[in-house]
Amino acid sequence: MLEFTPLTPENKASYDAYLMYCGERGCEYNFANLFLWGRQKATLHQGNLTFFCQFNRRSVYLFPLGENLKPTLDAIISDSRKRGIPCRLTSLTAADQEMLESWYPGQFYFHTDRDSYDYIYSIDALADLSGKKLQKKRNHCNRFRLLHPHYGATPITEENTPAVLAMLDTWYAQKKQEDPTADFHLEQTAITKALRHRQALGMEGLILTDKGRILAMTLGSPLSEDTFDVQFEKAAAGYDGAYAVINQEFARYLREKYPALKWLNREDDLGLEGLRKAKLSYYPDRLLEKSWACLKEDGYDC
Repeated sequence: MLEFTPLTPENKASYDAYLMYCGERGCEYNFANLFLWGRQKATLHQGNLTFFCQFNRRSVYLFPLGENLKPTLDAIISDSRKRGIPCRLTSLTAADQEMLESWYPGQFYFHTDRDSYDYIYSIDALADLSGKKLQKKRNHCNRFRLLHPHYGATPITEENTPAVLAMLDTWYAQKKQEDPTADFHLEQTAITKALRHRQALGMEGLILTDKGRILAMTLGSPLSEDTFDVQFEKAAAGYDGAYAVINQEFARYLREKYPALKWLNREDDLGLEGLRKAKLSYYPDRLLEKSWACLKEDGYDC
């Protein structure tokens, strides 16, 4: 059985040696996400990195990273047998799927998961909001700035983190009141953990303030040398345009601080209609497709 160990901020650097240089991959391959959400574990097998994760209450393996992956995939299949669980691989690119089929012809079901597609935007597009297509976004920002001429956009720091957490407590309390059946616990736990371990995880964020009140916040971390993953974004109710402005201000902040950045990954839409509409309204440069693979002999599809 493969010996997976829990992730800790202390071993981030060793894993980033793989994660930051593995080519275009989804947000699942961001160390902060792996650490923050659920009980993800990792191992090195013959120089290849793979993760044992929990997604939607199912045990899955992220498609491994490295060279000569066939022995590692064999080991993953064997590991699933010993654990008595179906062999499910997730976050496959089209190239991964082709590779897997060539090594195990006809042995896997494949399922393209539209709800997990990542939205990738040019950092310049989100920072400048230029062109006819983004006119409505510019209007939202202009209206906010007209109503809040003295607003500020400030980096998240140790000093203002308690105020950010208080703002989030209010945000989640309102959401739970609006929809008592919704489960916000996992997300609130993750964002609280992110703020408390922000520096160790290499995360950066901004807050939007006016007259001493935090109106919005955002937080993320590098996904690769030219791509930044925007992992959290929240705005207080009643401030029209706050989401649009924190989005633009963060893009501007990152572009100025990291000139090599070209892309912002704003992650998936979880299949939520409103969130999908909002993300499409910014006209992503591309959607990063991802698939599942399930071993047919296990009797499960994806």
